[in-house]
Amino acid sequence: MATSIALCLALGTQAALAQSPLSLERAVAEAAGRSQLVTAADAQARAARETASAAGQLPDPVLKLGLNNLPIDGPDRYSVTRDFMTMRSVGVMQELTRADKRNARVRRAEREIELAQVTRQATIADLQRDTALAWLERSYQESLRDLLQSQIAQAELQVQAAETLYRSGKGSQVEVFAARGSAEQLRDGLAQAERQVAVAITQLGRWVGESATQPLAPRAALTLPAWTEGALPQHLSQHPQIAAAAQQAAIADSEAAVARAAKSSDWSVELQYSQRGPAYSNMVSINLSVPLQWDQKNRQDRELAARLAGVDEARARREELQRAHEAEVRSMLQEWRSHEERLGRYDASLLPLATQRSEAALASYRAGSGPLTAVLDARRSEIDVRTERLRIELDRARIWAQLYYLLPSHDGAQGKPEAAQ
Repeated sequence: MATSIALCLALGTQAALAQSPLSLERAVAEAAGRSQLVTAADAQARAARETASAAGQLPDPVLKLGLNNLPIDGPDRYSVTRDFMTMRSVGVMQELTRADKRNARVRRAEREIELAQVTRQATIADLQRDTALAWLERSYQESLRDLLQSQIAQAELQVQAAETLYRSGKGSQVEVFAARGSAEQLRDGLAQAERQVAVAITQLGRWVGESATQPLAPRAALTLPAWTEGALPQHLSQHPQIAAAAQQAAIADSEAAVARAAKSSDWSVELQYSQRGPAYSNMVSINLSVPLQWDQKNRQDRELAARLAGVDEARARREELQRAHEAEVRSMLQEWRSHEERLGRYDASLLPLATQRSEAALASYRAGSGPLTAVLDARRSEIDVRTERLRIELDRARIWAQLYYLLPSHDGAQGKPEAAQ
């Protein structure tokens, strides 16, 4: 009974989600839940953890089997028991890796784990950003389509009015053709907008699957995350790519520590049991092996120098990446402010003026004191202004998505889009 109730609740929840509009937040959450990139990043982190658990262990012991001093000529040839020097041996050898070397390897493996975690954060941030961009692209393309649809309805009324005036002898056939041509141009623009909407739905489906075909929720008012008002170098240190570069530098440093520890030799100890013929006693041998690092300046020292150079390279790359992202963010903030100013100008003057021009031209035409071409030109100009405003708003929304999902720990309280009233 309980299972049936739970199943019904789950199905009801899925049905409710399927019927509700697809909001930006829900699209981002669904994309993270179904992405195989996140699954791959999780597997990479798991692999790094498994590797780290083995990094501090001693090497596997070596089993050694041997047959020593076997005669190959004379009366005892190929006999393993008649000659007193012939021995059948079994032994085991263990390399005793120094503790400091094993600890250095463990620290390097731990840096790999941290890098895998940072890589996962970068994957999620990229996924969220791309999903948000796809959602916003579809939303604004649909707004453009709706704008053209409303203008087509008005263009049809103008065609009817021009035909009526022509039949009554108060208008010209040229005006009828001009009105029809304007309506057809709008239909052509609508066809292009429909194609753009279909493409946007396909792109959104790349991230959210079948939910991409659902109606979209209204766009929210977009505000920049709070960290953009603070010290950029400090905040950008959390950027996944910069954090990954910092981890690469840490890995290079740990590799240098491993190379430094390698300047001390590892000893190997071997225990061997040798059996001879029944007339002779058996023997036990203990062997100790020590590598002779007789040319450290041309081998171990060169290896350490190469690793230290790798540390300098990784740190330099990290610093250059930091500078590049700082410049990129500052450029995006400048573009954001420019778009804000332009949108304010469009709302305060350009859009009202375009609307007033269209209304004045239409009033003159209805009063018989103005030509239809003036109405069509004014309408076309108003559409261009409204379309350009949508384009600016889309560009601003793209910048918002890139900044909002730039850091894995942005301030959700101030950066989160607020629902439009």
